Amino acid sequence: MERSLALALYLAWSGRGALGFAEGKLTQRAGAGKEDPARLDERRGIASRPRPQGPLIWFHAASVGESIALLELIRLLLEERPELSILVTTGTMTSAAVMADRLPEGAMHQYVPLDARAFVARFLDHWRPDVAVWTESELWPALICETHARGIAMLLLNARMSKASHDRWRFLRGMARSLLARFRLAMVQDDLSAIYLRRLGMPMDRLMVTGTLKEGAAALPVDNRLLDAMRAVIGNRPVWVAASTHPGEERKVLEAHRIAMRTNPRLLLILVPRHPARGDEVALMMADDGWAFTRRSAGENPEAEAPVYLADTMGELGLWYRLASVSFVGGSWEPIGGHNPFEPAALGSAILHGPYVTNFVDIYQRLTDARAARLVSSPQALAEAVDELLAPDRAAIMAHAAWEVVSAGADVTDRAKAILLETLDGALG
Repeated sequence: MERSLALALYLAWSGRGALGFAEGKLTQRAGAGKEDPARLDERRGIASRPRPQGPLIWFHAASVGESIALLELIRLLLEERPELSILVTTGTMTSAAVMADRLPEGAMHQYVPLDARAFVARFLDHWRPDVAVWTESELWPALICETHARGIAMLLLNARMSKASHDRWRFLRGMARSLLARFRLAMVQDDLSAIYLRRLGMPMDRLMVTGTLKEGAAALPVDNRLLDAMRAVIGNRPVWVAASTHPGEERKVLEAHRIAMRTNPRLLLILVPRHPARGDEVALMMADDGWAFTRRSAGENPEAEAPVYLADTMGELGLWYRLASVSFVGGSWEPIGGHNPFEPAALGSAILHGPYVTNFVDIYQRLTDARAARLVSSPQALAEAVDELLAPDRAAIMAHAAWEVVSAGADVTDRAKAILLETLDGALG
C-alpha cells in the first residue's frame, strides 16, 4: 500500500491535536442548531444503544439522499438474513429524522463520529462491524484507516465522484490513492466516476460500474388516506410541483408559474424547498412579491384562491410527486448538481430540470435519450414546458418512458445485495 506523507500528517494530527478542534466544532454546530443535543455523544463515538448479537453490516451515508438510496437494499438484506443487524450512520439531523421514520426492524441509526481517532476508536470498539460500506464519496481518513487497521472488510457502494471532488482530491493524490487502496471493491454509479476514481488511484481490478442504487430504490412512501384527501381538496385543478428547490431557484420557478397561469388561471404550484427550515424565508419572499399562498407546515390545505402551496415539511415528496403529472427537479438551476430524478420517474411524473445536473449526469442523459426528461434553461422555457405537458397524453408519454428507464435499472440493488452477502460470508469465515 502506497505511503502518503499528507495522510501520515493528518493521522498524527487526528490522534493528538484533533480532539480540541472536534469539541469546538461540536459546540459551534450545536449552537447553530446543526446537532441534536440529546445525541451529541454519538459524534464523540459514544453509542446510545447496545450492539446487537450476531453479524452486523455498517453503512455510512453522508446525508438524506444517500441514506434513502440504501433503504431497499437494507430491506432485502434483512429479508434474506433475519439474523443480520444493520447500522446506518449519517452526519445530519435531517437524515437522522428520515432514518428514524423509515428504517426497517433490524436496522438502526447512529450519528457518525467526527474524524478524530479517539472518537473513531470508541465507535469501532463498540459496534465491531463485520463489513463496513461507504456510500457515494465521503471519505474521512481516520475513519477509513482505523476501520481498515482492524481487518474489517470495506466496500465502496453507489460510489460517485464529481469533477469538483476529483479536482479537490488531485492535490492530495497520494492520500487519495492510499485511502482508496484500502477498499476491496468500489461499485460505481457511472463511467465518469470510474475514470475519476481510477485517476485518483483506485486499482482498476477493484472497480465495477454497476449503475446507481437509486434506480432500484422503492418508490417514495405515501399515506394513501392523506393522498385521497389531498386529491379531493385539489379537485380538477391542474397541478405541477417544483421539488427540492434551493435559494435563487424559487423566484425563477414562481416567475415561470406566473407565465404559465396566463393560459391556465387555475394552475396550482406545489413548491417544495429542499430544506424545510427555509420555509419562513421562502414564505417571506412570496409575501413580499405579492403571492397568495397556503402553507403545509401551518396545517393549511391548497385553496382555490391561492395559486401556490408551500410544502415546507420533511418526508412528503412521495405525496407531492403522486399529485403532480409534471415535476421540476431543483438543485439544477443553481450550480448544486441536481437531485435524484428517479423519485418522480418512479411515480409517474414527467421530469423537467435545469442545466446543473452533474450529480446525476449519467442518469439524466439516459432519461433524456429516452425522452423522459427535458432541460429547461429559463423561467420562460419552464412555463412553456409545463403548459405543454399539462395535456395528460403528453405527460403520460414522458412519465412512461421514465418508468421504463427506472425499471431497466432495478437489478442494481440485487447485484449489490449479492456482493455484500458474499463479502459478509467471507468475513465470518
